Amino acid sequence: MTNPTAPAPRRTLVDRFLDGVEKIGNKLPDPVMIFIAICALVLIASWLAAAAGVSVTNPATGKTVAAVNLLSADGLRRILSEAVKNFGAFPALGLVLVVMLGIGVAEKTGYFEVAMRRVIERAPQAMIIPVIIFTAVLGNVAGDAAPIVLPPLAAMVFLRLGLHPVAGVAMAYAAALGGFAANLILGMSDALVLAFTAPAAALVDPSVETNTAMNYYFVAASTFMLTAVVWVVATRVGIPRLGRYDNPEFVSQEQAALTPQEIKALRAANWSLLAVVGVLLALSTPSNGLLRNATTGSLIQDSPLMNGIGLIITLFFFVPGLVYGLVAGKIRSGGDLAGMMTSSMASMGGFIVIVFFAAQMLAFFNWSNLGTIIAVKGAELLQNQHGMVLIVGVVILSSIVNIFIGSASAKWAILAPIFVPMMMLLGFHPAFTQMIYRVGDSITNPITPMLPYFPLVLGLAQKYDRKMGIGTLIAALLPYSIAIGVCWTIFLLVWFWLGWPVGPGGPIYLNTPVGG
Repeated sequence: MTNPTAPAPRRTLVDRFLDGVEKIGNKLPDPVMIFIAICALVLIASWLAAAAGVSVTNPATGKTVAAVNLLSADGLRRILSEAVKNFGAFPALGLVLVVMLGIGVAEKTGYFEVAMRRVIERAPQAMIIPVIIFTAVLGNVAGDAAPIVLPPLAAMVFLRLGLHPVAGVAMAYAAALGGFAANLILGMSDALVLAFTAPAAALVDPSVETNTAMNYYFVAASTFMLTAVVWVVATRVGIPRLGRYDNPEFVSQEQAALTPQEIKALRAANWSLLAVVGVLLALSTPSNGLLRNATTGSLIQDSPLMNGIGLIITLFFFVPGLVYGLVAGKIRSGGDLAGMMTSSMASMGGFIVIVFFAAQMLAFFNWSNLGTIIAVKGAELLQNQHGMVLIVGVVILSSIVNIFIGSASAKWAILAPIFVPMMMLLGFHPAFTQMIYRVGDSITNPITPMLPYFPLVLGLAQKYDRKMGIGTLIAALLPYSIAIGVCWTIFLLVWFWLGWPVGPGGPIYLNTPVGG
C-alpha cells in the first residue's frame, strides 16, 4: 500500500522534458484548423509580398516570378470559382481511397491479425524476437493493424518467454511506427506522401515524373536494416532494463491458439495472394507483357503497371482479404463485403477533410508564387551547403515537427511545397527529397503522444504495470527512436554517397536518366 506521507518521487530531466512536450502538444489545434490558418496566412502573405514587390528569377526557366496578391478582386474570384476544382483534382486522392477499399477488406475480415499471429506462432523460439520485429515493420502496410494488434501479441509472447511484457509492447510498437517508412510491399504510406509530393514538384517543373514506387529500393533495404537495429536495442537495452516479470496475475496466461477454421482460411488466403503475384509476374515479366509500355516496353515510364499501381495494390489486399472472409465465415453475403468497404471509407473522413484544405493551400501557394519564391530564396541560402548537411537538416526538422503533429500527411502537406521545390532547384529529384522526409517523419513516431495509438499502448502497458506513466513508457521507447534515428540517417547518407536511385523512376538527381 502506498504511504500517503511519502515524498513524491523526484522528476527526472527526461520526465520534465516529456511533460513539456505533452503540454505543448495538447495546445496545438486540430490539423484541419492548422490548414485553415495556413490558408489565411498565405493569403495575407501574398498581399504583403505583392505590395512589397517581391520577385525572384527562377533558375529552372530564367523567368522573373513575382508575388501575386490573392486578396485582390481577381484573386478572390479565383478562390471562389476553383475551390471545388482544387479538391477534385488533388493528385492521388482517388488512389488513396481505392487502396483503402482493399486494405479495409483485409483488415475487417481479420486477415491481417491472423496472418501476423500465425507468423509469430510458427517462428522458432530463438528467432521469435526478430520475427516479431520484422512482422511489425512489415505490418505498417496494414495501416492501423500493426501498432494496435502487435503490441498485445508481443506482450503475450514475452510472458511465455518469462520476459517483461512491457518490453515486448515497447519493442513491437517502436518497430511498427519507427519503421513506418520501411517495407517490402507498397502500401498506403507510399500513396499518401505522393499525394503531396507531386503537386509540390509541379510548382517548379510540371513535367517532372513521379510515381508511387519511386522510393521502393530504399524502403525495402531499410526493412532489413531496421529489423537488425531494433533487435540489437531490444536485446541490449529494452529487455535487460525491465528484466523478468513475476506478476502471478499474468504469468500463467496463455494466448488462445488459432482455430482450425482460421488456419484453413489463412492458408486459402495466402494461396490466393500467391496467385495474384503469379498473375502480376506473368503480365509484367515478358518483354511484350500487358503491364509494360506498349511502345517502349518500359515497366516504369507511362506503363500500365505504374499507371494502374493503385488498383494493383488494392488487389494485393482485397483478394486475400476476400478469400479469408469467405472461408472463415466472416463474409456471408454481398452486404457484409459492402459494409466492410463502406466502413473503410468512413475511416478516411479525416484525411478527406484535410485534403480539401490542403488542396486549397497548395493552390494558394501556386497562384501566389510564394512557394516558388520561398524555394528560390531557400536555395540561394543553401546553395553552398554540402548535400549531406541538407539531408541531415531535413531529417532533423521533420523529426522535430513530427513530435507535435502526428499526421504524416498533414506534416508533408505543409513541408512538401517548401522542401521539394527547394531541393529540385538544388538538383535533387522529388523522390529523394520525399525519402529524406519519410526517414525523419518515422524516427520520432514511437515517442510522440500525438499519435492516436499512444494512449492505447499506454493503457496496455498499465495493464501489466499499474504504475506505468507516460514518462516511463517514453523512456522505454526512447532508445529505439535514438537508435533508429542515428542508424537510418547514416544509412541514408551512405545511399546518397553511393548515388543509388531510391526506387524505380526515383534517382537522387534530377538529371539522372530513369529508364525502366
